[in-house]
Amino acid sequence: MLKLDSELFLQYVGNEALAKREEIEKVVDEISAKGFKNIFLIGAGGTIAMMYPFEYIFKSNSTLKVHAEIASELIVMNNRHLTKDSVCIFASVSGTTAETVAAAEYCKDKGATTIGLVAELGTPLAKTVDHCISTGHEKYSFDTFFIHLQILSFRFIHNHGEFPQYQQFIKELALLPKGILKAVKAFDSRAEQFAIKHKDTKYHMLVGAGNLWGNTYSYAMCILEEMQWIKTKSIHAAEFFHGTLELVLEDTSMILFQGEDETRPLVERVERFAKKITKELFIIDTKEYALEGISEEFRKHFAVNLNWSLTGRLSVHLERVRNHPLELRRYYRKVAY
Repeated sequence: MLKLDSELFLQYVGNEALAKREEIEKVVDEISAKGFKNIFLIGAGGTIAMMYPFEYIFKSNSTLKVHAEIASELIVMNNRHLTKDSVCIFASVSGTTAETVAAAEYCKDKGATTIGLVAELGTPLAKTVDHCISTGHEKYSFDTFFIHLQILSFRFIHNHGEFPQYQQFIKELALLPKGILKAVKAFDSRAEQFAIKHKDTKYHMLVGAGNLWGNTYSYAMCILEEMQWIKTKSIHAAEFFHGTLELVLEDTSMILFQGEDETRPLVERVERFAKKITKELFIIDTKEYALEGISEEFRKHFAVNLNWSLTGRLSVHLERVRNHPLELRRYYRKVAY
């Protein structure tokens, strides 16, 4: 399959990602034993989008106080919840994202405990944080980050006495990469057909909710806008009927991210409306894909990982049919801003 190395995916996102379990648990256990007041999930661009699913997961599964914050805004906003008793979690593939590194330094100055997810050790973010968890590679880094964030998040919740299913959750998490690969192969032809049909489409609406809202926001901004120079709008399903619905026409491309958490009915409501108007509705529904060995209880959490991998297939096919490399940039890290 174009740009998908199944063996490498299973090695990195499966074996090597899960091999970090004990290291991650040790970090979380030490912090939990010491005690803390709240958790901050911090990033910029794709990495703050990556944090939004876990903010949702925390809020819907735990009474722990959690805040997802954009790195550069956090520095200037004087957030009164950020103190020496906060735990701050950051992510940067390169480990050099200026805003994220600056936010990590800012949180350290506040006396907060800091955790960083990076691809490589020795990078500025890795050197700044108290605890660094490295994937050891950049390929499939976001897929791996999702695995690590799930271990981190649910270990914190477990230690808080709110997730006794943790051990079973980890067992099923280990089965997820194989399930994702099977789903990706089943989805690939749909992804290719979408790319061919929408090679020249100038604008897409993307709608999602719950733990898929971050993926919705990220795919619109970081992939279609940044990597393909296509205009988009990401719309939360709960807000769709408070403005954006007026822009839907018969030829409007709408991409719906349908997950399996409590917010599914919100996206289904948008789907019912869209079917009456546009002829260009494309739905990515994680529920359509069997994940062998994964219980119904945990599927909703794993929809984040699965959706990410499915949309990745759209990206590689758009790259090919539009002859627009995903690495191509006009401005990002090319000019001063």
